[in-house]
Amino acid sequence: MLDLRPVGYVIGLLVAILGTTMLLPLFVDFADGQGEWPVFLESAVFTILAGGILALSCANGVKQGLTIQQTFLLTTSVWLALPLFGALPFMLGDTQLGFTDAFFEAMSGLTTTGSTVISGLDDLPRGLLLWRGLLQWLGGIGIIVVAMVFLPELRVGGMQIFRSEGFDTFGKILPRATEISSRISVIYVALTVACAVSYGAAGMGAFDAVVHSMTTVATGGFANYDASFGAFAGPAEYVSVIFMLLAALPFVRFVQLTAGQGEPLLRDSQIRGFFAVAVALVLVMTVWNMSYDSGPHSGFRQTLFNTVSILTGTGYASADYMLWGPFPVTLLFFAGLIGGCAGSTACSIKIFRYQLLFASIKAQIQRIRTPSGVFTPRYAGRAVGPDVLSSVISFFVFFIVTMGVVSWLLALTGLDFTTSVSGASAALANIGPGLGDTIGP
Repeated sequence: MLDLRPVGYVIGLLVAILGTTMLLPLFVDFADGQGEWPVFLESAVFTILAGGILALSCANGVKQGLTIQQTFLLTTSVWLALPLFGALPFMLGDTQLGFTDAFFEAMSGLTTTGSTVISGLDDLPRGLLLWRGLLQWLGGIGIIVVAMVFLPELRVGGMQIFRSEGFDTFGKILPRATEISSRISVIYVALTVACAVSYGAAGMGAFDAVVHSMTTVATGGFANYDASFGAFAGPAEYVSVIFMLLAALPFVRFVQLTAGQGEPLLRDSQIRGFFAVAVALVLVMTVWNMSYDSGPHSGFRQTLFNTVSILTGTGYASADYMLWGPFPVTLLFFAGLIGGCAGSTACSIKIFRYQLLFASIKAQIQRIRTPSGVFTPRYAGRAVGPDVLSSVISFFVFFIVTMGVVSWLLALTGLDFTTSVSGASAALANIGPGLGDTIGP
């Protein structure tokens, strides 16, 4: 029989930690003289108590590591439990959202999707704006740990090729998670601080710089204004592009870089492929958009920013790209389905899966042309086993089928074809904004 106590213990600890982070927006609202601070106090007390009670009740079942079944249950349960408690400030606070909308907002934040149901962001108390940023920031590092620790062990979507990459630990899952997350956390915090300082130097106010640095490094896209990043047109867009690109790279490479190993960062086929795609998309979009903008500099800046934002799944918008014409909109739609590198905060299918898919197709074509030859798909100079390829292909098929089903369900609510398909894509790939008047930029 499956022992649920280790799973409950970890979930309880994470819920309690989430509750303690609610104290930060509490202090902000209290300092601002806002009457919203009791909302965060009530939410924090309830969340910490609930998480603490769950952890204490399951503490006697904690073992050294988790089984595969327990890990599957943990990775899915965490993404359901945390948004439930993260939704409390939205339900009790100034937004006064219903449960569905509040849960949607919290889920969008923790999964770094960036879609929002809140309008009038400009007038919200700063505590709630900070809470939205914190949700994405916490979700960003959570996504990295899941991608680096759990998915490779579970052999999900071809992630098994990254098992223990960059680390010498082959022990149980939980101790390995502690080691990896501690190393990555330092890099994650350092990038966030660097981003906040850079935003400040680019002209942002201190509060906006802090919140947007959290949502940039998490590639989440929650902004403090209804105009999204359109409120900061200028140098801040270039700063954002730099940190969105950095956040879309494998964080394990940053850890190796800090240890004096720079060669893996330069030789990583994922990174080379990601930058090749990014450069190609920006060049094509820039050439196309020159005739749509009043100034070449403004046209390039907006094209660069919005293209990188969609490619990395950050979801910021500094312009209404729906006005750019059918070709750019279509290109941005497919760019959102590419995403960044595995082990990053970026979204979507990820570059390495396309590389593995093309390697498999190339090997198959070679077998057809030369039946007597032996051709093995290779990735980063290593032969790729059939288990990895079947996992990647299964991921692609499952993703496409799921997107089709979700699109159909959205269409049943009365949405048009473009909104339904782009909405399903934006949710499944964690992009944030979709296409059309309802969910577009």
